[in-house]
Amino acid sequence: MSSVIAISKLAKYYEVPEREAGLKAAAMGLIKRRYKTVKAVDGISFDIQPGEVVGFLGPNGAGKTTTLKMLSGLLHPTSGSASVLGFEPAKRSHDFLRQITLVMGNRNQLSWDLPALDSFDLQRAIYSIPMDEFKRTRDEFIELLELNELVQKPIRNLSLGERMKMEIVGALLHKPKILFLDEPTLGLDVTMQKRIRTFVAEYNKRYGATVLLTSHYMADVEALCKRVVVIHHGRLLFDGDLSALVEKFSAFKTVGFTLDDPTISLSQYGDVVSIDGSRVTLRVPKEKTSAITSRLLNDLAVEDLTVEAAPIEDVIESVFAVKEEAVE
Repeated sequence: MSSVIAISKLAKYYEVPEREAGLKAAAMGLIKRRYKTVKAVDGISFDIQPGEVVGFLGPNGAGKTTTLKMLSGLLHPTSGSASVLGFEPAKRSHDFLRQITLVMGNRNQLSWDLPALDSFDLQRAIYSIPMDEFKRTRDEFIELLELNELVQKPIRNLSLGERMKMEIVGALLHKPKILFLDEPTLGLDVTMQKRIRTFVAEYNKRYGATVLLTSHYMADVEALCKRVVVIHHGRLLFDGDLSALVEKFSAFKTVGFTLDDPTISLSQYGDVVSIDGSRVTLRVPKEKTSAITSRLLNDLAVEDLTVEAAPIEDVIESVFAVKEEAVE
């Protein structure tokens, strides 16, 4: 089976001005500027097969959004190659654009002042969707996302979660084969996140679409993706089954608490992640979380104790630090 997305040694570099602080440095910068090269994406390679839902993970600034913009044709790569459905994305041909979509959780594509139904009509005109097909698809998506009572309201009057659902409907009306989803559940409550995940999974099932998803919410990745690609500082660090990643990432939990004297030895309770004033954060084995929190409460005068799953950004940073050094 041939890949629908294939990238090889893909890179995107930026030249950005740099100067020292102070008036003298500012004046010198007007005469002669110095530049440094920022490697947003630094020679990554991977393939994605038809119908796959792949999690694209990494800390902020890792290069995820830059990669998605190159794959959707919004940015030209500095070097390397990218192929999506056999097209070169940077050329942004009409046939290419009709088969992909890019949804960004922090960007609006629907008109702010129009009701969603009117914005959907604009999407129909842009993509030349036959009226019967448009109405059938629109109504199907509205029902799946439970939007019947909202589509007559201007977008500006909707909540963040409601707007995001409208954005997804608008982005999928032309039934794209490739979905680039950049933080589609960003800022949404747990219930809304689940509805978005359910919809994406159903779309993938009904239409066999290929999905490349970025998210900082592990629940999104676990619910949708069997495979994950991890990048950091623009470099590929991991490409494989989610189960292998989850086994490493979910083995620990984060325990936070306030302690009057955070200088005392805490190694017997877990790995110290950070100490910020009197606030201490430990990483402890998941299966020992209950026992360790009981010991902390019995042994020490702790307050405001919390137990959370380790943030995916932090886990990627720590788990793959050794691999990153090896690459360098």
